Amino acid sequence: MSEKALSDPEAVRAAVRERYGAIARERGQPSASCHSPKGVPAISCCGAVGGNGDAAALLGYSEEEVAAVPTGSDLGLGCGTPLSAAALQLGEAALDLGSGAGFDCFLAAREVGPSGKVIGVDMTIDMVVKARRNATAGSYQQVEFRLGEIEHLPLADASVDVVISNCVINLSLDKPQVFREAFRVLKPGGRLAISDVVTPIELPNEIKHDLALHTGCLAGASLMSELQTTLERCGFEKIRIGPKAESREFIKDWAPGLKLEDYVVSAVIQAVKP
Repeated sequence: MSEKALSDPEAVRAAVRERYGAIARERGQPSASCHSPKGVPAISCCGAVGGNGDAAALLGYSEEEVAAVPTGSDLGLGCGTPLSAAALQLGEAALDLGSGAGFDCFLAAREVGPSGKVIGVDMTIDMVVKARRNATAGSYQQVEFRLGEIEHLPLADASVDVVISNCVINLSLDKPQVFREAFRVLKPGGRLAISDVVTPIELPNEIKHDLALHTGCLAGASLMSELQTTLERCGFEKIRIGPKAESREFIKDWAPGLKLEDYVVSAVIQAVKP
């Protein structure tokens, strides 16, 4: 069933929406957990379960950063700190692909300042609703959240300076289209700064065809050589893919006992639009 589902992009989107919609609705509650879609075995989602700051600390966020965002925006998701590579400046416009409850968007807002702009795009209605409430609670006038798919961004051409994302692009079955869209919306000289899971070797079929592992940010990891080629074909330059070996320590907890940390690692992906 899982292999068949992965041949249907809409079935995958539905499974991702269901899983992360449940997180948006329930994280922060005493019984919150990472729900699997109906009929899909339970696998942890990207990031350590909890969303109480512990996961953020494992990824590299400081206590000050976690405390600075509205309560409920840190859902314990992600696989890195894309803002550490974004080098945002005052007045810039930033886009977050798969913005969730807004955690990275609110941190980005501090860097671009009141004269800047931060846009979060997420395809899960519950996440967008939660993020908008968080923005209102924190009085973030320069932050907005839009419902949309990262393969078809609801933004104009050449409209942002930086595109960030945190462990989301792996969930797409059409990664070249995601990067084509990122290239389109970036201004000339714009920057790509992404944290995502990658693999140096081809994943075994039993992993690639597992829907639960896909929605859990493991089976969709990009082959590093293919990712380099994809970025080049999209027109990006100054491409850097930096795997972080230490990320295996938290990835092993996403699917305990399966030893997927032997295949998958988090990486910082950087590139520039000429």
